[in-house]
Amino acid sequence: MKVFLSHNPEDLDVYFKKAYKALAGMAEVVRNPKERDLASEEVIEVAAGCQVVVCHRSTHGKKELFDSLAEMAVFIRPQVDISDVDVAAADANGVLVLNSVPAFIPATAEMALALMLDLARDVTASTMEFKAGRMPPSNMGRQLNGSTAGIIGYGAIGSYLAQKLKALGMRVVVNDPYVNCTDDEIEQVGLDTLLEQSDFVVPLAVATAETENLINRDTLALMKPDAYFVNVSRGNLVDEAALAEAYREGLIGKIAMDVGRGPDQRPSPQMAEMEGVVATPHLGGLTVQNAEAQAWSAVEQVEAILKGVIPPRAVNPQSDARLKKLWLEFSRG
Repeated sequence: MKVFLSHNPEDLDVYFKKAYKALAGMAEVVRNPKERDLASEEVIEVAAGCQVVVCHRSTHGKKELFDSLAEMAVFIRPQVDISDVDVAAADANGVLVLNSVPAFIPATAEMALALMLDLARDVTASTMEFKAGRMPPSNMGRQLNGSTAGIIGYGAIGSYLAQKLKALGMRVVVNDPYVNCTDDEIEQVGLDTLLEQSDFVVPLAVATAETENLINRDTLALMKPDAYFVNVSRGNLVDEAALAEAYREGLIGKIAMDVGRGPDQRPSPQMAEMEGVVATPHLGGLTVQNAEAQAWSAVEQVEAILKGVIPPRAVNPQSDARLKKLWLEFSRG
């Protein structure tokens, strides 16, 4: 069986440093021949003849991929988010779509905490000033202890982060219309109340049509003028133009963002260039533990395919027509 890996050499070394040998031991691996990420048309060319396509998040699962790769039976996205994968096109072509184990939860929550601390104590701003030979102003920092954190979306990351913030002595309020928070020490409130009361606002909702631009001109106007906004979730949740305007007008205090409307969900250059904004290039899931878990998740799925069973974490298990055909070919030798 032939398996295509879309990861560029740098990402391949980061994610598959340990798992690559195991993958190569069970299938013929076709690698990205470029020193960069591939466009869809390049994937179609290079992955031709591969039954399994493993695509890093930088390669979108567009309709043309599923329409053009006639031998692809399984599309593996080694991460949880598949919002850029055209599952309907996969269904139409009988291609099984798989995603990864949610190993990113501690990494992303810790990134949110790191950015909260950065804003609270002016870590980045003071470091840049001091390195430039200037003495930064003696701005008084804000303690997390005693402050209120508002978490929008009480899913896996939100609930994990809430426990860490509680341990730091923060008051934690959450908003999620689809989850019932049973922790007596956490207050579940409406979105307006959360925005009005929080010193730190952290959106962690799932990116859907419903949450598109959830943070907009109207919701930003509800925030405290000295509130800090931290986004490590998805750029889709935020109207960046409205966020920039609110910041320039002093309607909110500080901004830190690991995600945005730029390529690969990075903060857009327009936001990253704003003075005082702390912008990191989508580092939230970049830990050794998370990267290795994602790679081994893909290896586990390829192993299941070779054993003739539906792999774990199938997004559309009903779309296994090509996989069944592949198994039939295997059985015939």
